[in-house]
This record gives sequence, C-alpha cells and structure tokens, in this order.
Amino acid sequence: MQFQPLSKAAGIREVDAPQSLVMQFGPDCPLKMDAGASLNHLTIAYQTYGELNAARSNAVLICHTLTSDQHVANTHPITGKPGWWHTMVGPGRPIDTTRYFVIASNVVGGCMGTTGPASLNPATGRPYGLDLPLVTIRDLVRAQAMLIDRLGIGQLFCVAGGSMGGMQVLQWVASYPERVFAAMPIATSARHSAENIAFHAVGRRAIMADPDWRQGRYLEAGVTPTKGLSVARMAAHITYLSKEALQVKFGRKLQNRSAPAFSFDAEFQIENYLDHQGTSFVDRFDANSYLYLTRACDYFDLPADYGGSLAAAFRGAKTRFCVVSFTSDWLYPTEASRAIARALNAGGAPVSFVEIETDGGHDAFLLDTPEFIATSRGFLDAAARARGIALAKFGPD
Repeated sequence: MQFQPLSKAAGIREVDAPQSLVMQFGPDCPLKMDAGASLNHLTIAYQTYGELNAARSNAVLICHTLTSDQHVANTHPITGKPGWWHTMVGPGRPIDTTRYFVIASNVVGGCMGTTGPASLNPATGRPYGLDLPLVTIRDLVRAQAMLIDRLGIGQLFCVAGGSMGGMQVLQWVASYPERVFAAMPIATSARHSAENIAFHAVGRRAIMADPDWRQGRYLEAGVTPTKGLSVARMAAHITYLSKEALQVKFGRKLQNRSAPAFSFDAEFQIENYLDHQGTSFVDRFDANSYLYLTRACDYFDLPADYGGSLAAAFRGAKTRFCVVSFTSDWLYPTEASRAIARALNAGGAPVSFVEIETDGGHDAFLLDTPEFIATSRGFLDAAARARGIALAKFGPD
C-alpha cells in the first residue's frame, strides 16, 4: 500500500503540494551530490517577483537562511505573515521588484516543496526520511544552477543572502564565477566554526532524543518530534540575538507575576519568549530537514576545497562583492567577514566591506536596519549602473 501523506493540519504543510512555482528534473538531468549519490527525481519549489528584462540581465537570486524558504516577499502560506525578507525585497526596496527579476528557491533538503526528507521517494512511495543522501552547500547551489539554467538565464545580476544564504553566495562565485555579476554575502562565514558545529549538534541531539523521532520515520507513524524540534529552535534562536538586546528587552522580568512562583514553569519573560519561538517553529518546519540543513552548514569549509586557501576560491573572479557584518553578531562575527574580504582582495575580486553597528545580533539583516538597507541599496544601484540595467519601472508586483 502506498504511503498517504498526513494532512497539512497534522504537520506535513507544503512538502509535496507547495503554493509556489515548481520545476521538475527527471533521470535525464540528475542532481549529482557530494555524498556520491544522485537524485534522479528532483523537485524545486520557487517564487519569482518582478519581470525579466529583454536582455535577461536583471535577475537576482535570493539564497535563504537555515530555516526560511522561498517565500521572500509574499505572504507566507502557513504562517500568514509577510515574507521573511520583505524589508529588503519589493517595490521601492533595495532589491526593487520593479527593477529586478527576483528568484528565490527552497533548498534541497528543505520542507516547502523542494525535495527533502519529508518528500515522497518515487522508488518507495514513502517519505525519504534518512534515506535522502546528506546534502552540502555545494549541492544546494548545484540545484539552484539547474533551476537558473532551466529559466534560461545565463548570468545572474546578483546573488544575495545572509547566514546559510551567505554561504551559498560564496559557493556560487566559487563554483560559477562567470555567472554572477554581483554578490552580497551577509552575516556569514567561509567555514563553519567549532562553536557553530557545537550548537547545531545540540539541536540535532534534541530532535533525535525525542521518542517521536522514530529514527527519522515519524511521518509514517503519524507523529512528529515536536518537543525535540522546539528545544532545537530555542537553543538556536539564542544565537541569533545579542546579549545587549536580550538584556534591554527582557532583563530579569517575570512573566505575568510580581514574585517568583518557585516552579519550573516559564516564569521569566525570556523563557516565555523562547517557548513561543519553539512552539511556533514546529508548525512550519520539518525535523529531519533541520538535521540535514544544519549538517550541510557544518560541512561547509570553502578554504579546504581549495587547498586551504580561501583566496584561491575567488582567484580571477570578476564578481563585484559587498560583504556585510554586524557588530553584535557573535554567531558569525565580523572577523569571519573580514577574512572573506581579505581573501577576495587577495584573489583580485572587487570588494567592499561594511561592518554595521547594531544590537540586533545575527538577525540584524532580517530587521529594518537603516544602515544595512542604505548600504544594500547603494551597492546594488552602483552595480546596476555598471551592468546597464535601466531604472525604468516594470509596474507593481
């Protein structure tokens, strides 16, 4: 009997029926993966905004973060909230959809329509679970390149993204230097640090320790490891914030009480906030996807792929770069971005580097951070002039 996926209300969301554009790749166009396997049936779910100009020179690819998706600037079909980068993408925004043709795809290993561990395996009719080969950042970019090829775009005007998205930006230029005119790697690193790997390990262990994980086969059992996934999200979310912002916003304030209750319930406001982050996350994300994508980040080590030299990864690249970091980001601190900028200089690539002062922490690039918005707009405007992209508007989205 073929497996019947759970209803959206039970937790499957949009795995095999995304409210997005979809591109299918069959055995004639397999995704060859670093793990040594190939995906002979690949689905990529994606969104586009704006219009492609006649010269096909105005395409911008947005690479999403660890737990976001293709819904960059539209209302999210699950949460009903604005797209995760609506501060940056849209009419009149730095990535102006009246000027650029914006593409955003869900990554391989994700859970919003692109092939991932919750997707049905055509060979078995059941969810892949842990049968899906492990993915790398390079695999994610290979799949994106397949999509861009299918859309008939030779060179992307810009590839932009923060955090795990920034890793994809770096990999794009390393793998396809002639196909990227401009690049914006934001709040990211060229290799995952031991501290980063440690945080991800804790999150994965929380998921795998949940009795409902079922060795990754929880969907077939009709359950989900919500407790483990929630704890993983809580732990990760702490790394996205800054010490200063946490202290200002929460301090030691109690939640709805004036004195301690002497219990292990969420008595402090910060506890209540993290509980909310954890419980809301499990409604839109798949636990196995969290395992796969955190591991992809852990494997990322661009210098190691080029004999230990990050500069060698970018040698000869003509891509224009704007590298951005934030003073309060301790997950991917400024030193990591400086290392990228130095390597780009050594490799001969044109690069600008900006460190923005903010207490927004790692998530500052997702917020309405004025200096970041202005920096992005200035860089893209200058690159567009150099690329010969007209300022004329194509009309509203």
